Amino acid sequence: MPKQDPYAALRIREFNIFLFVRFLLVFGWSMQFIVIEWQVYSITKNPLSLGIIGLMEIIPAFSMALFAGHIVDQKEKRNLLALCTAAFSLISLGLYLLTSETIIADWHTNSVLYCIYGLVFFGGFLRSFFGPTIFSLVALLVPKKIYHNAATWSTSTWKTASVTGALFGGFLIGLIDVDNTLLLVFILVILSLLCTFFIKRKPILNKKIGEPVTESLKAGVKFVFQNKAILGALTLDMIAVLFGGTVAILSVFAQDILKVGPEGFGLLNASISIGSIVTMLLTTYIPINKNTGKKMLISVFVFGLSIIAFGLSNIFWVSLLALFVSGAADGISMVIRQTILQLKTPDDMRGRVSSVNSMFVGSSNELGAFESGLAAKLIGPVAAVVFGGTMTIVTVITTAAVSPTVRNLDLTQDIEENEKEV
Repeated sequence: MPKQDPYAALRIREFNIFLFVRFLLVFGWSMQFIVIEWQVYSITKNPLSLGIIGLMEIIPAFSMALFAGHIVDQKEKRNLLALCTAAFSLISLGLYLLTSETIIADWHTNSVLYCIYGLVFFGGFLRSFFGPTIFSLVALLVPKKIYHNAATWSTSTWKTASVTGALFGGFLIGLIDVDNTLLLVFILVILSLLCTFFIKRKPILNKKIGEPVTESLKAGVKFVFQNKAILGALTLDMIAVLFGGTVAILSVFAQDILKVGPEGFGLLNASISIGSIVTMLLTTYIPINKNTGKKMLISVFVFGLSIIAFGLSNIFWVSLLALFVSGAADGISMVIRQTILQLKTPDDMRGRVSSVNSMFVGSSNELGAFESGLAAKLIGPVAAVVFGGTMTIVTVITTAAVSPTVRNLDLTQDIEENEKEV
């Protein structure tokens, strides 16, 4: 087996442009999420309101996921990404206006809150198209033999943008206020839209253009449920994300438990992504193809332990360390999952398979946010986080015991077969 080139995907110009576009989008989206979470809790002082944000996003994201995958497989990917980005800019502009001094002074608090929820709902609809589009476009930018390398860099870029977005979001709230931070998000999204057009239009690889929607959706779902490796990885990650969703109530810990203000809030969010970035970059040098299943199970188990540690801590630096470890463990799990999806998904089904992934993992982020907010309201934030970490550990142990396909998963042969293709 030839020596792995950790920079193989980065030698392709269009892939680099794609990474820049994705960085700008995720950086802006991450900042926007942090700012809105802070703003909503500041005006309501109710952790359940944070859970409602997740609920407002999951309803359209989950219900539209399969249909979005069908559309993505039927359409040209570059233009579809540009269309999604343009729509995202409208959300950013709307949130900026809702948090401006004029609106805050003239509108009732509930009116502002409901409008924010409405834009979040629209964002959930939009996100159901973003995920499959980006996943499908990556495969059109690089040769198949370096899919695993491209998946690692794409995921690392996403996490790098998340950490910097979260960090800047927290700091900018204090420096330039909420409304100006959201104006900056709008500018970044417009810049990413312009950069998208430096990527050439790509061919549509689906040979069944015009296929009835029902048949198309059935084919996508059937493929995922028949592929035990993909199904096992998605299920494990879904449960971990669902019950380990501490991010949604970090503002509660920052304001009421650790008492560290918006700067500390930004650092708490950033520490998760810093851990992910470190491990993701390491995986470009250290292959994850051998004993893939065991590595994924161990990483999710460590994630659960670190979540429990965070919930029990009332010391800021201990909380930061616990979140850093959780991000590091989660980073390994994400790289493995994305590599499995890229290697084992046919080109003509990437949109639909990615949509199923969104239903399992992406939507569980929002459902996890609702679960965390509701649990924090009912039993308190500390108990809610400890419960989530415990459920994650139980899920790992159960998966390891009942699923030999996941436990014994090894991607060595898949990677070697792709490297033989030109």
